[in-house]
Amino acid sequence: MKLLLTADTVGGVWTYAMELCNALQTRGVRIALATMGRKLSAEQHRQVNRLRNVQLFESSYRLCWMPDPWDDVELAGAWLLSLADDFRPDVVHLNDLAHGGLDWQAPLLLVGHSCVLSWWEAVKKQPAPENEWARYRSVVQKSVQRATMVAAPSSAMLTVLLRHYGPAQSSGVIYNGRNFPAPMSLSAKTSQTEEVIFAAGRIWDAAKNIKILSHVAGQLPWPVYVAGEQKDATGDRTEVAGVHLLGFLEPDQLTGWLGRSAIFVAPALYEPFGLSILEAARAGCALVLGDIPSLREIWGEAARYFDSGSPESLRRVLAGLIDNPRLLRQMAEQAGRRALLYTNRRMAAEYHRCYRLLVETPGPTKGLTGA
Repeated sequence: MKLLLTADTVGGVWTYAMELCNALQTRGVRIALATMGRKLSAEQHRQVNRLRNVQLFESSYRLCWMPDPWDDVELAGAWLLSLADDFRPDVVHLNDLAHGGLDWQAPLLLVGHSCVLSWWEAVKKQPAPENEWARYRSVVQKSVQRATMVAAPSSAMLTVLLRHYGPAQSSGVIYNGRNFPAPMSLSAKTSQTEEVIFAAGRIWDAAKNIKILSHVAGQLPWPVYVAGEQKDATGDRTEVAGVHLLGFLEPDQLTGWLGRSAIFVAPALYEPFGLSILEAARAGCALVLGDIPSLREIWGEAARYFDSGSPESLRRVLAGLIDNPRLLRQMAEQAGRRALLYTNRRMAAEYHRCYRLLVETPGPTKGLTGA
């Protein structure tokens, strides 16, 4: 099977794409990987070069949520159609929301990992300004409604995607998967764990809500460390007082921090899946998460939740774990078990089944749900 797959290089979609490409190797899927957003880093090039089933086509076209993107979006569309003409894929799998409305000659799977309108509602608590985002809405509606199938990494994300841009011809949920870091045994975790609270995410992204940690860090007996980029695409820098900022961490550095941390905090206001949370659970961290539908859906009883808008709620939940070592250990064990549901092998099996349905069933297909 031949697959044209798009990915952006500036967020979690890149990690997702690498996991998917890697796991599809054993299923004989040849992949033309078209990247947008910005040029690949040296580390990203190394990741691609390790994948024997992937041919890279690199660009730096702006994504549709970036400032003044529309000339680039149009150019990227022509580029993608040209790649499809040359590669002749059996299935087109788009991980950007701008190009589903093009005249594709193969079945199209459109995956919505996030969107501006739902981000705005969750973070700003109001609709996105129509004068600023009307074109975005129109373009994404066309993509969603023309795709052969629309998927998302959680039911919560699929629901808002279809509410804003639907209806879709067919839709379903495929949960993300990750095989990093290697699952940590209880004995190994116990020997490495320190009294450390850890968080990771784009610090500049208000959806990650990292700033709330500055309101509670000074009230806790354990230090709070935060990994992630502080500068956004325009170069503006976000500061967070009271915590230890680590900057962007390479995978081996991240593994070390996850291994030594007892608690991982994700205070998200908006998080359609959350690969960093999955990584922390695999590393044996107890999870403290913002109480939003997508995270409840994915983690169930394997996490402790707090009101993402209340520093006091966060402080109470963290203090409750710090003061109760037995509960802390139990929550870490539950998170580790739950994480085993979300592997790249399972994710790839669901996507491969979806690709086969698209190829073998002309027109709209029945929806599917990742197990």
